[in-house]
Amino acid sequence: LRPSPRLLCAATRQKSPGQNLEEEQGQGQSEQKGEAGSAEKLLAEEKAKLEEQLKEVTDKYKRALADAENIRQRSQKLVEEAKLYGIQSFCKDLLEVADILEKATESVPKEEIKDDNPHLKSLYEGLVMTEVQIQKVFKKHGLLRLNPVGARFDPYEHEALFHAPVAGKEPGTIALVSKIGYKLHGRTLRPALVGVVKD
Repeated sequence: LRPSPRLLCAATRQKSPGQNLEEEQGQGQSEQKGEAGSAEKLLAEEKAKLEEQLKEVTDKYKRALADAENIRQRSQKLVEEAKLYGIQSFCKDLLEVADILEKATESVPKEEIKDDNPHLKSLYEGLVMTEVQIQKVFKKHGLLRLNPVGARFDPYEHEALFHAPVAGKEPGTIALVSKIGYKLHGRTLRPALVGVVKD
């Protein structure tokens, strides 16, 4: 028997269940591939962003460490300077005492210091001993005298009171010291007051 044309049309219209399943799987796989590609792209972008953020944070961390180290070193230097120069104003005040002692010993006439004048002799010797002792204390604490007679004039250590020609002296050297200067740990605390030789 020949099948009727109506049945043939119906048969061609109906597809086998296996065929339908294959087509659905093919469509699902192509959709999955598209989704996987876009997910990989998003992950790559996110990874690049995170790497950039990590780089920025690492750079900021390194800078912060360097700043902290600089601050620590600066603070340490300030503490050390405070230890060295914290007595500066006290030393300046003591210099006036040293100047008075020096003037007192210089004012005593040497010819009057005799055994037949024991009180003056004792007083003078006491003044000299006190002056020697105060200079020892100064030296112990880093305070040194500047008596630059004959040295070259240095504006960082000396203060010129006058310039005058002096025979036999080289121009620019110090001919006379009016007031002794002092240095505290290498830093000029009080410049020496001097007279400088000019041409």
